[in-house]
Amino acid sequence: MTDEKVKILLCEDDENLGMLLREYLITKGYDVDLQPDGEAGYKAFSRNKYEFCVLDVMMPKKDGFALAADIRSMNPEVPIVFLTAKSMKEDILQGFKLGADDYLSKPFSMEELLYRIESILRRVKGKRAKDVVTYQIGKFLFDAQKQLLVFEGEPKKLTTKESELLNLLAANANSILERNFALKTIWVDDNYFNARSMDVYITKLRKLLKDDQDVAIINIHGKGYKLITPQIKED
Repeated sequence: MTDEKVKILLCEDDENLGMLLREYLITKGYDVDLQPDGEAGYKAFSRNKYEFCVLDVMMPKKDGFALAADIRSMNPEVPIVFLTAKSMKEDILQGFKLGADDYLSKPFSMEELLYRIESILRRVKGKRAKDVVTYQIGKFLFDAQKQLLVFEGEPKKLTTKESELLNLLAANANSILERNFALKTIWVDDNYFNARSMDVYITKLRKLLKDDQDVAIINIHGKGYKLITPQIKED
């Protein structure tokens, strides 16, 4: 996560559960606004800028589905996760039709909710990586559009795959880039051969970045990769 906290709208009419979830997410570095019903959630979303929404489905005044539809009319991009005691297929389908990014049935662990939130935020950030033209990565300047990696004024032309992979790593600098997400984003399929291919490109990028000892790509066992850099600047 970055120094700027992600602001989450949490709507949950169970006061005890709502407070527990709010406190837990705050300890994990998020800025959380708890609202007790859908109407209050709608007013809060209208007044504030949120980067993520966690909505209980069964709420008084306005249920989670109705609130999600209102939120989508104001912001089609903000990620939404539904919380519900329901497990019927029809309800799950309705949630996804409204543009839900994920769906947790009660009871669930707070750790599972945290994992879902972090996974979705990484995916969203990865999609937005294409909008960034240049990154300052330690002593390197990376121009994603021109596929150039510049060190002390000396440019090196990257291949398309090298550039796409470094772009994702830079967009997730100092946090985990999930292996499967990178494979599906760049190679479309996460099969064995594509996975081996990505390992080869990770090795190539490590060689390209070796001139700055403060920059490294490390393996996170069972999860993916992390670009370690003291400086990351996006333009």
